[in-house]
Formats: sequence, structure tokens, C-alpha cells
Amino acid sequence: MWTSSDPVKINEASSVQTHGRKEVHPLDTSVEAGDILSRVSQTHDVIMTLDKTISSLEVQLAAARAAKGDSNEGSPMVTKPGIENLKERPKLFFVMGIITAFSSRKRRDSIRETWMPQGEELKRLEKEKGIIMRFVIGHSATPGGILDRGIKAEEEQYKDFLRLNHIEGYHELSSKTQIYFSTAVAKWDADFYIKVDDDVHVNLGMVGSTLARHRSKPRVYIGCMKSGPVLAQKGVKYHEPEYWKFGEEGNKYFRHATGQIYAVSKDLATYI
Repeated sequence: MWTSSDPVKINEASSVQTHGRKEVHPLDTSVEAGDILSRVSQTHDVIMTLDKTISSLEVQLAAARAAKGDSNEGSPMVTKPGIENLKERPKLFFVMGIITAFSSRKRRDSIRETWMPQGEELKRLEKEKGIIMRFVIGHSATPGGILDRGIKAEEEQYKDFLRLNHIEGYHELSSKTQIYFSTAVAKWDADFYIKVDDDVHVNLGMVGSTLARHRSKPRVYIGCMKSGPVLAQKGVKYHEPEYWKFGEEGNKYFRHATGQIYAVSKDLATYI
């Protein structure tokens, strides 16, 4: 027997269907896109903060280890939070760190034979001019392996190395430079700290006279300055994996010195 539907139930069913259709309506695309961009920006900010925190801890750790290692070279240092070193260090003109690698023995020998003093001359340069020069290198991934033994033997012969608490690797060069500065600042009290590659031949007289003109200035950064685009495209040479840290696509790096050789004053080296 055919019966007519209850009008109330029909209205309820219609209401449910209409309500269900409303639930699957797409969100306002402009609001959704804006929310996503906001979240991405917040994520980037968090990552940058973590990067800075980790870098700061690495620098503090390297400096503490360098200070502890001084006791092995007859220059004990007492390092306690909030307390100055009890042993006063001699004031130096500059520290030059020559960044080198395990495979660069020929380059080091070339430097020793040309512009870098050796033996007693190197000691006299340190004592009379306040100039420290060292080849800078870390350790291999295999502690005590053939590479480390080779550097140890070379150090015993020439006494011109600064060993870092750092594992050598091509993709770790930025970290190596950072650890070099923090280690050098903890070890020597100088007006300037220089980073130079081992394929560069330096005119020490020119370096000294150039730095002397800026000795009384604070926060000095000297080098061959340049800038260039941040390359976000994958697969191209000098691709920047963290390009987003520099802003929108098409932005440039901040002005900076080329990596072959540059100098920073003590304030900046301490900050690094």
C-alpha cells in the first residue's frame, strides 16, 4: 500500500544532504595559500634558530677543547664561565691560518720553500713581530690512520701545524673555517686573524703593512669583496641548498670576501 512520506522527515533528509554538501565545499584558496605560506615561514624561522644554536654550541665546544689543549704546549689556560683567563697571554699582531688538506703535501712544501719562514726564523717572527703562522688541518675519519700519522710525522719535523678537533671533508670546509677561528681566538690573543688557502702565495710585508693601517679600528673585515646571485636551481654549479634563507628567488648573497684570503679583527673572530 502506497503511503505518503512524512513532510518533516523529508525536510530533515534534505537538510542533512544540504549540510553534507557544505562540508565538502573547497576552502577559500587565498586563505589556504596564505596559511601555508605562514606555516612555511614559521618553520624556516625555527630551523634558522636551531642552526644558530647548534653553531654556537659547536664554537663553544671547539674553543673549550682548544683552551684545554693549550696545556700540552706549555701555555696553560684556566677557563671558567664568567671568569677571565688567569694566565695573561702575550699580545700578537696577527695569526695566519693556512687551510690545508691531507693530500696537499706538495703545496705545503712549496710554501715552506718560498714565503713561510721555518725553524728558528718562524720562532723569531712570533717573538719579535707577533706573527703566528700555522697550517690548519683536522683529523681523518679513521683516528690514528695513515693520514693522521703522516701529518703527525710532518708536524714533528716542521712544528708548523694547528690541529683542529674536526673531521676533514670537502663538504665540511665552512665548518672547518669556523672552528679554526674559534680555536685560534682561544689559543692566541691577536689583533687580526687571517684565513688563507694553501694554493695562495702571500707577500707577508704587504699583508703586515695593510693590517697595520687598520690596527686601531674595531671590527675590521679585509679581503677581495664580492657578491653574486643565490642559485636556487638544482643541478647547476654552486647550487645553494639553503637558498630560502636568503629571501626570495633572485636575491644576492651579502657582500663578502673571496675565500682565498681574508682577515678579520679580534672582535669579529670572537663573534664567529
